[in-house]
Amino acid sequence: MKYTLSKTDTITLLGSLKLFRILYKDGTEGGYLQSKKNLDEKGNARVSGNARVSGDTLVSGNAQVSGNAQVSGNAWVFGNARVSGDTLVSGNAQVSGDTLVSGNAQVSGNAWVFGNAWVFGDARVYGGARVFRNAQISGNARVSGNAWVFGDAQVSGNARVYGNARVSGDTRVTKSPINLINACEWDVTGYNNFIQVGCKLHTIKEWLFIFKTGEYKDLCKDYDRCVSVVTFVSLLLKKDL
Repeated sequence: MKYTLSKTDTITLLGSLKLFRILYKDGTEGGYLQSKKNLDEKGNARVSGNARVSGDTLVSGNAQVSGNAQVSGNAWVFGNARVSGDTLVSGNAQVSGDTLVSGNAQVSGNAWVFGNAWVFGDARVYGGARVFRNAQISGNARVSGNAWVFGDAQVSGNARVYGNARVSGDTRVTKSPINLINACEWDVTGYNNFIQVGCKLHTIKEWLFIFKTGEYKDLCKDYDRCVSVVTFVSLLLKKDL
């Protein structure tokens, strides 16, 4: 979408950072840019409303940034992504695919949100976290560190997912998970009725059956310790259920 930047309609951020109102060739006004490098003219990307895009960020493809959203730092919004409301995308964050980031949500650091994922409410995704496929992060939830939330998983309420945790499938996380790093050769994460050991995710009942049959015994050097850790986490989870 071709555009020019107004020389008279400007705003100043942080005392000295000047942004210019977008004037699209179709006659409509857009949001504000620090420079033309922030919005690619080759695609159909648009920055509208009072949205503000600054720094070394790029909005491209068919992406839409609207409302009072702010995109700053080295962030990249592309594909068919939608960033709206009072959201903040900053740092080296990437928002792409058919994702929606709305409300007061924030995506920052080196976090990626892609696929058909939604991040909304007062949710925060930061660090090196990844949220993708059909995952939803909402409420006051926080996803950080190297955590992944994907599939049809939903993290909401005041839940905290962090470290190397992996939340996937149809899992619903409404409370902060139990996360034990290098607990038994693998990281162990427990949430709701699920426990994940490394990349293996099962319900508590399924883990009890697995230990009874000896399955996965060749995958863990200290199998007895693994059994003890998972049993301990299951007891903690049952206490909260």
